Amino acid sequence: MDYQLKRSIMLKHYENPKNRGLIDNDDYIKSTINNDNCIDELDLMINIDNNIVKDIRFDGEACSICISSSSIMIELLLGKSVEEVMDIIDNFKKMVKREDYNLSKLDDAIVYEDIDKQPNRVTCALLPWLGIEKIVGESDGVRY
Repeated sequence: MDYQLKRSIMLKHYENPKNRGLIDNDDYIKSTINNDNCIDELDLMINIDNNIVKDIRFDGEACSICISSSSIMIELLLGKSVEEVMDIIDNFKKMVKREDYNLSKLDDAIVYEDIDKQPNRVTCALLPWLGIEKIVGESDGVRY
């Protein structure tokens, strides 16, 4: 994917992020995650029903990389099973760390395939993914 296309996808998701804004609903599992190296701090909410991700919401103060990564992640994870979500997150983490990964699982998230060229931005791109991984990993089947 060429640089201009990557940039336009990131910009689209930064300017009009998917599911930005929290809601008051007890059916969601909530968590806050932050990047110790910058201002990025996200509040995340996920609704899982019968092992399927029904909704993910986010809000917070974050850079363009973190916001766009959150939006792209949400678009990719909605409607997936918990197992699929964990597999997609694992592939995203491998991609940004330059390890072997399955490109077919990441769709628009591949715009971050070269994020390691700016090492200080890796955590910005990873933050929402790590937050959802944490929520799903700690929920032990709650609301599934």
